[in-house]
Amino acid sequence: MAPQHRRVRARAKAVGAAAVVVSAALAAGPAAGAVPADPRPAVPVRAAPAGPPGEPAVPTVPAVDVPSVGVPSVGAPSVGVPSVPQPVLPAPHRVPAFGAFLASDERGVARMDELSRWLGGAELRVGHTYLPGNRWSDIEGDIGFLDSWARWRNARNDRMLVLNVPMQERNEEGVPDDEVRALLRRGAAGEFDHHFRALAERLVALKVPDTVVVLGWEMNGVTYTHRCGPDPESWKQYWNRIVRTMRAVPGQKFRFDFTPSRGRDAVPWTECYPGDDTVDIVGMDSYDQPAGRSFDEQVREPYGLQAHVDFARAHGKQISYPEWGLFRNGDNPEYMRRMLAWIDRHRPLYNTLTDYCPHGVWQCDDNPHASRVYRSVLSGRTHDGEPDATPQPTPVPTTPPPTAPAPTTPDTPPPPKDCSPLDLGRWVEYWLGGQFCFRFDWW
Repeated sequence: MAPQHRRVRARAKAVGAAAVVVSAALAAGPAAGAVPADPRPAVPVRAAPAGPPGEPAVPTVPAVDVPSVGVPSVGAPSVGVPSVPQPVLPAPHRVPAFGAFLASDERGVARMDELSRWLGGAELRVGHTYLPGNRWSDIEGDIGFLDSWARWRNARNDRMLVLNVPMQERNEEGVPDDEVRALLRRGAAGEFDHHFRALAERLVALKVPDTVVVLGWEMNGVTYTHRCGPDPESWKQYWNRIVRTMRAVPGQKFRFDFTPSRGRDAVPWTECYPGDDTVDIVGMDSYDQPAGRSFDEQVREPYGLQAHVDFARAHGKQISYPEWGLFRNGDNPEYMRRMLAWIDRHRPLYNTLTDYCPHGVWQCDDNPHASRVYRSVLSGRTHDGEPDATPQPTPVPTTPPPTAPAPTTPDTPPPPKDCSPLDLGRWVEYWLGGQFCFRFDWW
């Protein structure tokens, strides 16, 4: 379910002035939580677009520093101060690499830093974008925004670029099954190899030869021209040709991610698996759907979340979640808690939340409760190194799995109404037991 279709300072001049502000804040009492004020830009709610999401650029919200109160040292009497031990704050919680899809083009690159600030400086190590599938030139990477993503990736050695690549042009034009079958057979015969060689050469030239390529995603559905259902055997042969063609380009270090959508869909995704030689990662796109389906059912259903983990383990492959988020069940904080706990438990190579309406939690204001969960769990998080290449075995349950525990970071409620949070610095807030707010009617 790609973005193209259905889813859519100044220092105080006097000590007295600062003291008034702090006194007023203290009189107002602590806010309901210690999460910073939400600087999210207002982004228009939009239906799932027919092309790459095209919302206006998100403005950068400037940070505001709180005046510091200086104590003069000249002429002041000597006062004995009791020794107070310096508090030891807990170490940041380290998690597998994560990011979010924020837009395909340069706007998505710009928003990575903004989302990181919203998450309290959390490391967004995964950038995720899509090649358009309208023409073969798109699939060859002849688009300007790849340069921006390459610069983002190369700014830090520990970053990862994930690129969804269609296997056919006219990828969302509703091509009928008989024509899809013919195209798959032409691809299996090598007719389209040169397009993917051109893409591989372009990625190497942009110095992103280690890109994770999500090739022919959600092939088990009915949406894309690169779907598997009309001819699974030809689809698998075609996938293998593309991978071998791209791997033959000098300098490449690509990893190929086989990513169906969760569940059976049009065909069982296991029937489309092209083989261990050409698959590096077994991914899954998993949204909160269909309506009324609980998270436990999403885990246990045929070809669901547990089947995905078991299949990857049996084939010695890492797992990923290139697309996940809210959907048919609306603002669902329980789904958000459970999916984040599932990711923490199973430690995929990477995961990227789809962040636009109806799926998102930052650019979409329709999901405030799930947004609060996502932010409280991931705020300030840093990354582990990559998981081992071979997943560690886990016991296969013989009875339905119990409800997964919620993440250990509590869901922090928002500040009360008519109250503006006041940033006094993390050390002051530590000793005071939380962030304070400045009520509009304090005077």
